[in-house]
Amino acid sequence: MLKTLQLSKLLLIIFQIFILVACDSSDHIPTQQVDSQDRLTDSELFQFQQRKLQVPKNNSYTFGFDLRASPQEDAAQYLSFLRYLENATGYHFKLHFTAKNSSTVDELGDNKIQFAAMGSFGYLKAQSKYAVVMLARGLNQQNKAEYQSAFIVNPDSTIQTLQDIKGKKMAFGSPDSTQGYLIPRITLMENGISLQDLQSFGFTGSHQRCAEAMVAGQYDVCGMQDTLAKILAKQGIVRIIQFSAYYPSSGIVVNDSVPQNVIQKVKQALLDFDPEGKHRHYLYHWQRTEMPKGFTRSNESDYTKLRQWVKQFGLFQGSQIQGSYQ
Repeated sequence: MLKTLQLSKLLLIIFQIFILVACDSSDHIPTQQVDSQDRLTDSELFQFQQRKLQVPKNNSYTFGFDLRASPQEDAAQYLSFLRYLENATGYHFKLHFTAKNSSTVDELGDNKIQFAAMGSFGYLKAQSKYAVVMLARGLNQQNKAEYQSAFIVNPDSTIQTLQDIKGKKMAFGSPDSTQGYLIPRITLMENGISLQDLQSFGFTGSHQRCAEAMVAGQYDVCGMQDTLAKILAKQGIVRIIQFSAYYPSSGIVVNDSVPQNVIQKVKQALLDFDPEGKHRHYLYHWQRTEMPKGFTRSNESDYTKLRQWVKQFGLFQGSQIQGSYQ
């Protein structure tokens, strides 16, 4: 009965707040129903997308992204951001939705898109396969270009530490997620716990579903995005047993087909971006993204530790992960 009440409360809270937080993975997240006064209608979104600036056609580039909130919210947020980039650079940017049978990484490699918003794990894979470059990293609400993962359990769970996870059922988000899979797996290994030490593990597809599955009793623990975990813990829905170390946040990447002069101009526009100040009028709900404070410079040395772990896990080679997928 307690878990049923917790799950009902969790679903209500996630319904109210999930679009307020961003996820770092390519998870498929169902469209969220929001108040009609706080969203774009389909007609408004279409009209918004059709707005064109007077820029040369040969200076047109395509921008991709990993789905994080709802398709409509993501589109409206990125379309408003691309309006800023158009005005700042003089180039035209088209928004592109990645098909279910494709990936943002491979579409960068195939030149279907030239720019993309991407998490650290996706960036490392794209860099390894296609020499993609990170132009700038996003700044979170604390004005830092980094984030954590959190390990959550039910409030009445007997699990108190990571060591108690051994022999338990573990839920992750997506196999491509930085905060929902890679960072939790790193944290387990740093604490002497491998996937083989678990009774079982599975992928739920998103941070939201990870929390829901754990609260419903399908899993004993969930590794997920820190921001949503903190909100759920504050509401008494879950209990956080440990946070990971900090790792580089998501950012904007570019493939090697774009001329250097264009890259430099876009990079400068990202660094000049002031979403809470002079560029605020361009934006739609930008505070709900992973880059609410704008962008900062990205250094390759920041990814050294993540890159070593990805290689150790064999994820650059696309090794199969033998876990269930809901």
